[in-house]
Amino acid sequence: MLVLVALVALTALVFLMSGNTGGFFTGKITVRSYFENSAGLKVGAPVNLDGVTIGSVKYIRIAPERQLTPVEVIMHISKKYQPMLKSDAKSSLDTIGVLGDTVVDINGKFATGKPIQNGGELQTTETPNLTDVIKSSQGTIEMLNTILAKVDNLVDSLNSGKGSIGQLINDPALYNKAVNTLNQLQALVNTVSSGKGTIGKLVSDDTLYNRANDAVEHLQHISAELDSGQGSVGKLLKDPTLYNNLKQSTQNLNEILAQVNSGKGALGMMTKDQAFANKLNNTVTQLNEILTQVNSGQGTIGMLLKDDRLYNHTDDVMTSSSDLIKAIRKDPKKYLTIHLKIF
Repeated sequence: MLVLVALVALTALVFLMSGNTGGFFTGKITVRSYFENSAGLKVGAPVNLDGVTIGSVKYIRIAPERQLTPVEVIMHISKKYQPMLKSDAKSSLDTIGVLGDTVVDINGKFATGKPIQNGGELQTTETPNLTDVIKSSQGTIEMLNTILAKVDNLVDSLNSGKGSIGQLINDPALYNKAVNTLNQLQALVNTVSSGKGTIGKLVSDDTLYNRANDAVEHLQHISAELDSGQGSVGKLLKDPTLYNNLKQSTQNLNEILAQVNSGKGALGMMTKDQAFANKLNNTVTQLNEILTQVNSGQGTIGMLLKDDRLYNHTDDVMTSSSDLIKAIRKDPKKYLTIHLKIF
């Protein structure tokens, strides 16, 4: 009997102790926040909303993926306080008294958002200090230090005259050459501006422009004449007579080709009549044989072409004739005396 009374009393005590968080059997939601440091927070620590305990800390763990706020605090909140806990409320870690325990304090005075959902995250009021920022950006700083060291080496090389850019900065000879080049360019510009030289005349002399303008006008005049059908080329472009003649010639040529293909006329017989083609072939063969004989010196024509004696005899005759003509011219009485006999 005493044991039963003790159990009832213990149960009542548990209900009384958990009454401020909604009771032992009240449903709960899970909410998380991320802090820079746990500050001595322990599992089971109270979670307060504007000073009222609404839940407790369930888990505390390190989230390595969050560099600035790596401490993840998971809280169980009584569902009856869910409508009052807004999603834009801010959480922080506070200490009860001077040496008291650390609790999670949620400030919802300025929160106007919707009620937080199960598994939601409450933002914290903590801001990373300068040391944490420097630690998180240590890799970037080291990279900057490396880049600055390379820049320093580059500046030293430039100051010592190394490399092309260093010579540009430190070598006076190169500077003098650049100045001379600029002076020559300036002199060239002055020469061109004054109209000297070929380029200067092209730039300053109006003669070239006038000639070009005249040429364009002539071209326009020629184009206008062509467009109006004047001249031979204009007639070729505009006069339909040429087109009609060409069309008629094409038709006539087609008719001739049709007659040839049908075997009409001399050309048609040459292309279509096999007997005529054989005769033509025999004639060409015989002519080829005659030419072969002539080339070999056979026959009268062959001897005329190939025998040198005929040429020599003809040459002698021509020489004798020439001598005779010269003798007659020299003494015509000797050769042209006429004897008349009267019977």
